[in-house]
Amino acid sequence: EYSIGAKWLELLKEIAPNVSRVIVLRDPAIPTGTGQFGVIQAAATSLRVDVIPSNVRAVSEIEHAVTSFAQKPNGGLIATANPSIIAHRKEIIALVMRYKLPAIYFEPFFGKDGGLISYGPDIVDQYRRAAGYVDRILKGERPAELPVQAPTKYELVINLKTAAALGLAVPPTLLARADEVIE
Repeated sequence: EYSIGAKWLELLKEIAPNVSRVIVLRDPAIPTGTGQFGVIQAAATSLRVDVIPSNVRAVSEIEHAVTSFAQKPNGGLIATANPSIIAHRKEIIALVMRYKLPAIYFEPFFGKDGGLISYGPDIVDQYRRAAGYVDRILKGERPAELPVQAPTKYELVINLKTAAALGLAVPPTLLARADEVIE
């Protein structure tokens, strides 16, 4: 789901309005990161944000990219959906906290691990919908004839403890839209 990239940037600007530069962590081996970056880049103009792609896989690459980026003010971070981000999530969260960078992630468990905000497809809903497909296949429908389904339900998680540590006041309108608020 590439279009989610624009929503990440919008939410990051909503929770941290002073952000004018955003580093986008992506894995160059995964096409999703490139597609998501294109959407983020397209949305950046209207939000008056400069976006910088960072092709990273190893924790040392992530650390170097974030450390270099954090040298200038008003920065933020978007972590695109990929396995290396998941594998190094605790290190990424620690880095953004060290440099006081507001960051948005793609999975709810990032917020539970101390990340500021996450927005992504509701995994439980996707499994529920997949079960419906399995049922249809078992009843004789051909898999090739079933339409591809995009996510329809998304989860917004906000970590207020992290927001306070970053000196951010979360807008009440954003809190009202959250599916989960971690205090």
